[in-house]
Amino acid sequence: MVVGKLKEKYLKQGIAEYAKRLSKFCKFEIIEVNDEKAPEKLSVAEMEQVKTLEGERILDKIKDKEYVFVLAIEGKERSSEEFSAELSNLTTYGRSDITFVIGGSLGVSKAVMSRSNAQISFGRFTLPHQLMRLVLTEQIYRAFMINIGSPYHK
Repeated sequence: MVVGKLKEKYLKQGIAEYAKRLSKFCKFEIIEVNDEKAPEKLSVAEMEQVKTLEGERILDKIKDKEYVFVLAIEGKERSSEEFSAELSNLTTYGRSDITFVIGGSLGVSKAVMSRSNAQISFGRFTLPHQLMRLVLTEQIYRAFMINIGSPYHK
């Protein structure tokens, strides 16, 4: 689940490649929700309003049974091996509907964060949300490859 549309062709191609590879392991789907149009300079209250509106769009698409990871700088950093084991444990114990949320440029609302089961951080770097889609998709693929013992991870 992502906020906003992906425009860059090279990112679309990379994501499409990993999505094709993932089709052997899972049903992989990207759901885009509209981002909230806002001027460059926003007050704190306006920022919260944008996150709230985007958050409502996100929450409307999440079902009760889904296990939700939110990508957030303040989330827990994991190694690829730890991430792989976590996904494996979730699916082994009946949590196979897994949703990853990449918020808009301002982050996610408190409501989305409250709905999440876990938060993931890819470090303290600030990365474009569009690039994060590709990085996350590759890491999900890598997790599956680790779990089957593939040399891809080496």
